[in-house]
Amino acid sequence: MSASHIVDLTGKIAVVTGASSGLGRNFAAVLAAAGATVIAAARRTELLASLAEQQAGILAHRCDITQTADLEALITRADELGGIDILVNNAGWADAVPAMTQPMADFRKTFDIDVTALFELSVLAGKSMAERGGGSIVNIASVLGMVASAPVPQAAYGTAKGAVISMTRHLACEWARQGVRVNSISPGWFPSELTDKMLADESASGWIRRNTPLGRPGENGELDGALLLLAGPAGSFITGQNIAVDGGWTAR
Repeated sequence: MSASHIVDLTGKIAVVTGASSGLGRNFAAVLAAAGATVIAAARRTELLASLAEQQAGILAHRCDITQTADLEALITRADELGGIDILVNNAGWADAVPAMTQPMADFRKTFDIDVTALFELSVLAGKSMAERGGGSIVNIASVLGMVASAPVPQAAYGTAKGAVISMTRHLACEWARQGVRVNSISPGWFPSELTDKMLADESASGWIRRNTPLGRPGENGELDGALLLLAGPAGSFITGQNIAVDGGWTAR
């Protein structure tokens, strides 16, 4: 297998949720640059439109991942283009609230968005992939699903992301014989809408630098290699795995 072939996604249909900003926006651009036709899904249509205008191969699609009808419409659109080959479950939500004061409604909201919606879309995509011989699902988890978030009070988010990592293993083993690979990426501290305030705070960003073995947060583009590995032919014998891209955070 040539070096160019292992990252070539020409002819593939990819879906990226939460693609209107941050990591999801970059994931959509990376897959499109590798040759895939990418359905960029999110609620903020104006941001999706600007993304589609900036790069060929990206199609904007409004989707609220908590709505079953929206998820079904997303897979239908992929089917109309030839069928989904790659799903990147990136959409998510988080807040930072001490567990003892966490409203249960917000805890449930975290699981609805970060776990339940991810499971529902994965099942829809998995069925479509299995019917056509296979595909790749890449779940975006977090290092906070692997280790505790303290002193940052994010028990709900960390628990949800831990569930995503566990779900990845279960679905991978259920669907492996149908050719559907399921893996996850656990980013460390990267710039995104969920972390921008923390990274902008000198005290908080200093804590991240001190506790990350590489001495800094992640930078734009440093998740691209893991994404292309798991989404494409380079990762054809990888399933049920979680890759931490965290500057050594979980190695401490």
